[in-house]
Amino acid sequence: RAGPRLDSRKSSELKLWPPTTYLDSSQLQLAASMADRATLEDFVRLQGERVRALKQQKAGAEQIEEEVAKLLKLKAQLGPDEGKQKFVLKTPKGTRDYSPRQMAVREKVFDVIISCFKRHGAEVIDTPVFELKETLTGKYGEDSKLIYDLKDQGGELLSLRYDLTVPFARYLAMNKLTNIKRYHIAKVYRRDNPAMTRGRYREFYQCDFDIAGQFDPMIPDAECLKIMCEILSSLQIGDFLVKVNDRRILDGTFAVCGVPDSKFRTICSSVDKLDKVSWEEVKSEMVGEKGLAPEVADRVGDYVQQHGGVSLVEQLLQDPELSQNKQAVEGLGDLKLLFEYLTLFGIADKISFDLSLARGLDYYTGVIYEAVLLQPPAQAGEEPLGVGSVAAGGRYDGLVGMFDPKGRKVPCVGLSIGVERIFSIVEQRLEALEEKVRTTETQVLVASAQKKLLQERLKLISELWDAGIKAELLYKKNPKLLNQLQYCEEAGIPLVAIVGEQELKDGVIKLRSVASREEVDVRREDLVEEIKRRTSQPLCIC
Repeated sequence: RAGPRLDSRKSSELKLWPPTTYLDSSQLQLAASMADRATLEDFVRLQGERVRALKQQKAGAEQIEEEVAKLLKLKAQLGPDEGKQKFVLKTPKGTRDYSPRQMAVREKVFDVIISCFKRHGAEVIDTPVFELKETLTGKYGEDSKLIYDLKDQGGELLSLRYDLTVPFARYLAMNKLTNIKRYHIAKVYRRDNPAMTRGRYREFYQCDFDIAGQFDPMIPDAECLKIMCEILSSLQIGDFLVKVNDRRILDGTFAVCGVPDSKFRTICSSVDKLDKVSWEEVKSEMVGEKGLAPEVADRVGDYVQQHGGVSLVEQLLQDPELSQNKQAVEGLGDLKLLFEYLTLFGIADKISFDLSLARGLDYYTGVIYEAVLLQPPAQAGEEPLGVGSVAAGGRYDGLVGMFDPKGRKVPCVGLSIGVERIFSIVEQRLEALEEKVRTTETQVLVASAQKKLLQERLKLISELWDAGIKAELLYKKNPKLLNQLQYCEEAGIPLVAIVGEQELKDGVIKLRSVASREEVDVRREDLVEEIKRRTSQPLCIC
């Protein structure tokens, strides 16, 4: 291999690099002092090969060190390449890429969710990924600080959407809609501290279902809870419990306990942390940070630490103080009716009336609910995974009116499925069980057993594609049959349609089952129906 050419005026002072000789130290210094960048890069490459060759030959340590020192001197002389831009190859904090395997899991989860939404008669909409900043401002309480604001791009102050509920309310008001049952699956953005292992991200999907319109009390609310239970049961991610409360009960409780009106929302935010920290810590925050009197905090604690079923609702309706608060009585009356409907839907055993549930978002006005896993899956080889709530929602009757010029209200109730957390659970389970996940839906590979049959393979696969069959072939003129069969096993393709010279004469195709290795001759005109019959079972990936 010829080495780099040096300036002709000095070539007599330095021999070129033939394949068997390398630079000594004096030649190296001379090369470094006189060479242009391209020549230096050649020296660095060749010296690097010299070092690698010595290591492969297990040369002496001193000799290797000497050659490495030469390489480092050359690299120092070369210096950084100012013309080349250096990229940091990483995703932004709180985001992730999805591999084909992960996407297959995600699509399966989405299919379960969407089929349930459609079963309940929902239409689908979409809205922009960013909204006017004023649309989002003041709707999320203390979480408003997590909104991503965009740089001014010509007169409009914009922010990335924080959830799908506020854009939905804006959509209803803008289009003057008073009645719709819709679902919306899209990405939202929160400037939060991400916890990737627990399914918390800065960019993530939400799957929302909402019913807007004036209806009799608690019927739409009960259906939302039914949908939540159907989806979580279908996904088989473990036992779950849906906590239910009502913002009117919370506000009534705060009022009878002596919480000032101006502190309702901020105390509500503290109560919402009870599922994560102890009452002592929550009380400390209420008193120390938010200025609530200790005796008032204790009275709040007596109420918000209670949970139960319809019997607790009835007990609170008899509470001497709470029963005197109009808001609380309205909320308790609706919850009692809700439990009747939930019993008829067969899901009352999955529901718990929990007075600590607060849901920190400002726009909730009535029933609120949140689904949590009772025992995160811990199967063989799996670490317990604390992923928090996996679905939540509630009633927000005033949000649309905030956008309507005349303040016309459209009552709404809805739910959101925490798909990112569900993905984390399903992915961990598949890894622990070492389950193979199909990343394609290919039904058949068109193969050949002999050479010079590419044209016949192309003809056959075109027939299959035109008939709606999901088919592949290897991109080689004369692939070996063994390689084609191995590809099927690796990709999970269940069938192979083998084209051969004898089969072409007989007007048949040899159809092979990859799992059983059984082969049958199928008339060409019957091939499509036979493939459909054999692959009619739905593909399962989790």
